[in-house]
Amino acid sequence: MRLEDIVGATPKVEKILDGFKYTEGPVFSRIGFLLFSDVQANRIIKWENGKSDTFREASNGANGLTFDHQGRLLTCEQNRVTRTEKDGKITVLADKFEGKPLRNPNDIVYSIDGSIYFSVIKPRNANLPADCAPEAVYQITRKGQLRIASTDCKRPNGVALAPNQQKLFIADTEQKNVRVYDASGDGALKNGRVFCELKTDAQGGPDGLKTDESGNVWVAAPGGIWVFDSEGKHAGTVPVPETPSNCAWGAGFRNLFVTARTSVYRINAKVNGTRTY
Repeated sequence: MRLEDIVGATPKVEKILDGFKYTEGPVFSRIGFLLFSDVQANRIIKWENGKSDTFREASNGANGLTFDHQGRLLTCEQNRVTRTEKDGKITVLADKFEGKPLRNPNDIVYSIDGSIYFSVIKPRNANLPADCAPEAVYQITRKGQLRIASTDCKRPNGVALAPNQQKLFIADTEQKNVRVYDASGDGALKNGRVFCELKTDAQGGPDGLKTDESGNVWVAAPGGIWVFDSEGKHAGTVPVPETPSNCAWGAGFRNLFVTARTSVYRINAKVNGTRTY
């Protein structure tokens, strides 16, 4: 598939919000609003009907966001993964692994079988305790058990499920590639291999990513949103004025919202995004 087949010959990239410190983790609710994290401002922002407001103050360093099948918000915070209940109460889903504290859960995806995958990537030059949980991709099983799903990536970042839910994609920021794994019946990952390489001399590597129903993988990385087809071939890159950190499908799982440093953008797309909640 050619890039122009899915975003047009001249991709439309629209800035919808700006003035933030560092935007991350967008997710669009099925009832019609966008949420994203302003990480350095320690808050979650809500955008609805063209207007923005604070959804949650003192967000505990919230980063990656998604919803579960009940519409409850799942959040990667600076030292835990939480679920916001319908009444607004916060339930901690994970804060330790084998007794070691989690540090910097980063991105998160919900599987229709009820399990959750999230990445832990330690900040560079951070003075973290030696006994914290390792950098890895973790799974919270449908029974609520926390286990390591993969330790292959040097700096695991974005996570996304394939449209059939039988594969998980993981962005490795340090190695500048995206890996893909087959998911077993219980959600365990196997057969890990490199799906695509991001050939760039720019500092930094792939960050957040999403898939669409045609099997394409959309990766936030230096230069914009890189689009790879189902075989891992680079179809092209949609330029974004600021370096993007993550992306999420909008209303009806169409059109892509992109968080990029101080702003949020929207890209018109001609494909349907993968539904995971």
